[in-house]
Amino acid sequence: MPSTSIQPLTTERILQALSLVEDPEIHRPITELGMVGNLTIDTDNRVTVEIRLTVAACPLRDRISREVRDAVLDIPGAAAITVEFGVMTEEQRTTLRKKVRGDEPTIPFAQPGSLTRVYCVISGKGGVGKSSVTVNLAAAMADRGLRVGILDADIHGHSIPAMLGLAARPTQVDRMLMPPTANGVKVISIGMFVEGNEPVVWRGPMLHRALQQFLADVYWGDLDILLVDLPPGTGDIAISLAQLLPTAELVVVTTPQQTAARIAERAGAVAAQTGQRVVGVVENMSWFDAPDGARLALFGTGGGAMVAERLTEILGASCPLLGQIPFDPAVCTTGDLGTPIVQADPNANAANAFRAIAMSLARRPRDIVGLRLAVAPG
Repeated sequence: MPSTSIQPLTTERILQALSLVEDPEIHRPITELGMVGNLTIDTDNRVTVEIRLTVAACPLRDRISREVRDAVLDIPGAAAITVEFGVMTEEQRTTLRKKVRGDEPTIPFAQPGSLTRVYCVISGKGGVGKSSVTVNLAAAMADRGLRVGILDADIHGHSIPAMLGLAARPTQVDRMLMPPTANGVKVISIGMFVEGNEPVVWRGPMLHRALQQFLADVYWGDLDILLVDLPPGTGDIAISLAQLLPTAELVVVTTPQQTAARIAERAGAVAAQTGQRVVGVVENMSWFDAPDGARLALFGTGGGAMVAERLTEILGASCPLLGQIPFDPAVCTTGDLGTPIVQADPNANAANAFRAIAMSLARRPRDIVGLRLAVAPG
């Protein structure tokens, strides 16, 4: 009977095993990112490996340690492993950042060839549930396996981190920010950089610079969809986003109320001046499903359809009503607790409406405007 022999445990075999371990934030092998430091094997095949973290207080060190241990102990012949942690030097962090993002920061979503669909969620006025729509659409998309990010561009009225139960701050690697994740969604917000409920008192140039940094200095990875939660109205931030992300598409949120709809129409009509495309309209708080089965129009009727019809006329392109979301107090309650209703109560009527809109947006083909097509002259 032929004998089987175990290959000797070598540094090369260990590094090969560690190449299957990815950094949880960057999603690239830790061997490729220079995170593996000193590695020793003693005579009893006990392994000691140093993992260089980007920062000492890395929130994911336990996960990295567990995955490194599992990878090494899966090697036949490995008896034990000790994982030691170090911290990258400034030079090593700079090398990592250049490897991931290149020498100069750019806005990846504005580059020709970007496959990320960018939707700016806008409204004409506050109080229509724009941010609730944003977080629930994002969570619904993430639940379907899409890679989703939210840029909270409502600098003065930031609310996205709280609505996703996110208390973590971004990790800084050299000049690159790693956005924290909540409910399967990557998030960046000015709320992560202020203490408590401190107000942000900024004017146009500072707002533009903040948005530029959130887009260029944040490592978003390969997103399928980026949702941008804009402040109400048509001010500085809406103009800056149009300049920074000219191919982003707009989703207009309104309520059934006629007055709110007329204001939402103005917000969507800005696309005629910026050259952006309005994907469609979402009508929020459309009705209330009473316990006795009655459907009550608490905020009027027809606002969403009116905005869709008017924007189609103004812009000269189809601007459909993407969906109507019933009024449900649980949307606010679950949001205050940090969990979108699509995850807290997936069978609720409002959750089903959010999911339907999210999937219609996710299935839309990427607009070819701004893409470099592989077409060669004949």
